[in-house]
Amino acid sequence: MSDCHRGSGNLGDNFIKNQYIFFAALNDYYKKGFTYIELGDGDELWENRSMEQIMEVHSSTFELLSKFYESNRMYMIYGNHDMQKSYTEFLECHYKGYYCGIRKDIFSLFNYIKAYEGIILENEDNNQYRTFLVHGHQGDLINDRLWKLGRFLVRYIWRPLEIWGFNDPTRAAKNYKKKNRIERQLMAWSKENNIMLIAGHTHRPSFANLDEAMYFNSGSCIHPTAITAIEIECGCISLVKWSVMTREDSSMYVGKKVLKGPVKLEDYFVKNLKVESF
Repeated sequence: MSDCHRGSGNLGDNFIKNQYIFFAALNDYYKKGFTYIELGDGDELWENRSMEQIMEVHSSTFELLSKFYESNRMYMIYGNHDMQKSYTEFLECHYKGYYCGIRKDIFSLFNYIKAYEGIILENEDNNQYRTFLVHGHQGDLINDRLWKLGRFLVRYIWRPLEIWGFNDPTRAAKNYKKKNRIERQLMAWSKENNIMLIAGHTHRPSFANLDEAMYFNSGSCIHPTAITAIEIECGCISLVKWSVMTREDSSMYVGKKVLKGPVKLEDYFVKNLKVESF
């Protein structure tokens, strides 16, 4: 999953409307033994200065994430909106735990956690089958090298304007020309290097056909009524959507719909390796 943009519970917190969908999805993944990989922008640290306030508002979510971490089933990639996670000192200071007012004690969360710029998944049986995971903002000047400038613009200028309906030009999700350009760059990189790439950043879910570049995008957790995710299970990859659904008796529940797949990962690699050798 990517782009949760967990905020401080105010009008600018885009995650809060989907927090129960997210919690239900993660609870299901935890019970089924999945590993959770967050592909960046998990926390909205451009708009918010206080990580403690974010943790307090979304304490249930962080406590569930800590269960994944304790069972060695959680990996965190940083994006442009939570670039501070690239600093070990920031993680040690803000992610070890939070003060719970009900327990009147500090609840331990993520001791010694690390955040990565990218992660490579490698098949145990064939090390040619490699999947590269990254947030996807790399190569976008203001969101990468000038991220501190971008943070300043969002926090003090575009955040107030966003409430009035103005689009943030620094965020790919709100700028379709930027979104298309970034996706073309990611697809070109995947094709040129013949590597399966899974990214976030654009908030637009994407699932490659077998005759296309091996570019996938998990979408985001802040779609208007749903969250999307990429699942890898039993050697297959799928794009799924979690949302509130209705039963025949009109009762509501959180359920999952498979949007694309499942497709065997091997089918992508075999086809692309054959094309490359030819």
